[in-house]
Amino acid sequence: MQNDLGLRLLSAGVLGVCLTGCGRAESGVVIELWAAGREGEVVSELTRGFEATHPGIRVEVQTLPWSSAHEKLLTAVVGENTPDVAQLGNTWIPEFATIGALAPLDRLVETSSRVDENDYFPGIWATNRFQERLYGVPWYVDTRLLFYRTDLLKSAGFERAPSSWGQWQSMLLALRDRAKPGQVALVLPLNEPESLIAFALQQGDPLLLDGGRSGNFASEGFERALEFYVSLFRRGFSPTQGTAQIANLWDEFGRGNFTFFVSGPWQLGELRRRLPKTLEGRWSTAPLPGESGPGVSLALGSSLVVFEASPHKQAAWQLIEYLALPEVQQRFYELTGDLPPRRESWQGPPLAADREADAFRRQLEQVEPAPQVPEWERIASEMAHVAERAARGLDSVEAAQHELDVKTNRILEKRRWLLERGALP
Repeated sequence: MQNDLGLRLLSAGVLGVCLTGCGRAESGVVIELWAAGREGEVVSELTRGFEATHPGIRVEVQTLPWSSAHEKLLTAVVGENTPDVAQLGNTWIPEFATIGALAPLDRLVETSSRVDENDYFPGIWATNRFQERLYGVPWYVDTRLLFYRTDLLKSAGFERAPSSWGQWQSMLLALRDRAKPGQVALVLPLNEPESLIAFALQQGDPLLLDGGRSGNFASEGFERALEFYVSLFRRGFSPTQGTAQIANLWDEFGRGNFTFFVSGPWQLGELRRRLPKTLEGRWSTAPLPGESGPGVSLALGSSLVVFEASPHKQAAWQLIEYLALPEVQQRFYELTGDLPPRRESWQGPPLAADREADAFRRQLEQVEPAPQVPEWERIASEMAHVAERAARGLDSVEAAQHELDVKTNRILEKRRWLLERGALP
């Protein structure tokens, strides 16, 4: 089967060469690709197919540790030593675009027969647009949704996962009231703000105002989201210790010590590897519930970008086009477990028949990007800290909203100063 896949990738790559212009490919060049973590470790297996179908172009891969990838990329920009192509977390794109490090890709996409915007999940594609220009092409996607034990939920009287906050609260209440010592209904880590951000994005009120100049956390929408989030802890559904009191998330989930947790797609592989065979069919996934129905989640993942300083932009773009092929994305999923950003890539094996992964496909149709300002990750960190105090009962929701606006406006002070002087686009 793997040989068949290799032949399909080779055929797709040959076709890709002709569709992007036979005879127009750069030759005799070396493309430098920087990728992080597991993606960086396995991407060479994919680039070999690219090299086989693009004679004269060679790809050198440098693998960066995730913990220092952001710093190393910024250092490369400052030192004028950037790669041609890099994997960039999609929340980093506004920062690198603001400093002029990235090449716009709009015209390349418009003329491409391989990268079709309409085939990508819209919310994920939107993370690559900044100031009305496109700076990246999604490589793999990430979002947050529910993982749950179907058998435990059924024993509490519920046949299916919740689709609204009210349904979820009813389930959590029933699970809490029948819990044995050491059991909880939900595990929701307080040091991870993604769930709260998703609940806030469901409300429709922007999290930042006036082009990202100030916070909007005093809004009614964010108040509803924060109140709901805080209630999950104050009502005893989730412990405020989060994962700190859990020796091993997968083992405890397998033992039935909690029914729900919120996490990302990497957990699919972890649960399948770590849970005993006796639990097959006794756990599943579902999109995040919303206030009155299925809810929006956060658009996350990594994209491929071309650096402005690259002397080989055409060859770099051809590499991105190749890595965007559905056959290549399916192979990438097999190697990493990273979910593909294109709908077509979900239509073939191994994803088409994957029941647990299908919930991610449905959720990815309803995702939205975080505010696209370079300072967002600092703001998100403050959000986690402020929300934790409220969840522990140390601050009221109203006080938490005020503190978050104060801290956000302080973080955005330099941005406001630069915008007022026309120093930012």
